[in-house]
Amino acid sequence: MNTKQFQQKLIGLQDNMVNFALILTANREDAYDLTQDTTLKVLDNKDKFSDNINFKGWVLTVMRNIFINNYRKLVRTQTVFDQNANLYNLNVVGNTGFVSPESLYDLAEISNVIDCLPKDWKIPFSMYVSGYRYDEIAEKLGVPLGTVKSRIYYARKELQLKLKDYQ
Repeated sequence: MNTKQFQQKLIGLQDNMVNFALILTANREDAYDLTQDTTLKVLDNKDKFSDNINFKGWVLTVMRNIFINNYRKLVRTQTVFDQNANLYNLNVVGNTGFVSPESLYDLAEISNVIDCLPKDWKIPFSMYVSGYRYDEIAEKLGVPLGTVKSRIYYARKELQLKLKDYQ
């Protein structure tokens, strides 16, 4: 394909390119910018196109790749690292990996609440928390799958109610 045919095909795809860019960006101005960037990239890389490839697919793939690269670049530039942060004064939320007296008390309190659940709820709930899937629990207990799901649901609701003040 010669240069003039290549350019005519590219001009003929402009409407499709804008529509695809609108899908990707959800913003008209950004879509026009992306279409322009894609057009320039395609023209610069005309020698990489071979005649046995779907031209429209190739152009739209170039557009998608430009969009993805721009998005990744945007995410990287918006990520801020404070180099002056004093890491010793951070308020760490969650599990630090250390066992504290408070966490042991909390675990004992939660275990007591679980032990107070009705046996029909406690067994499937404990199995689920241990890593069993619903279908495995149903098979081991010999009950229908829906029964297992409802018992686990009711156990969760009961635990939420009893531990509502728990932080």
